[in-house]
Amino acid sequence: MGWVNHLKDAGFKVTTTDMPDVTPKKIEEGVPPRLGSCHTAIVDGYVVEGHVPAEDIKKLLTERPDVKGIAVPGMPIGSPGMEGISGGRQYSSYSFTEDGELEVFGTHQPRSRQ
Repeated sequence: MGWVNHLKDAGFKVTTTDMPDVTPKKIEEGVPPRLGSCHTAIVDGYVVEGHVPAEDIKKLLTERPDVKGIAVPGMPIGSPGMEGISGGRQYSSYSFTEDGELEVFGTHQPRSRQ
């Protein structure tokens, strides 16, 4: 719930649905397997996969690039919702298209629990 709380703290209205296996949703939404993580969200028509920082989602909604969505693959230590675990390193978010093309969308320093 750390990532959900991060989004709420950033002003997003969040509705969650717990699923025993989110893989079918990832496939349905076109998330490339190499970008998979633990959370899959739909935000104003875009797919948001993983522990994506709220600032990246806001940038996505402001700039409205021609992409399917954005993702932070895996569960990087120090990403939103993964704070407080030692060993965090710089991580990136990626935009992805329907065709699976990737591009770095944002680069972030690890966060610590406040």
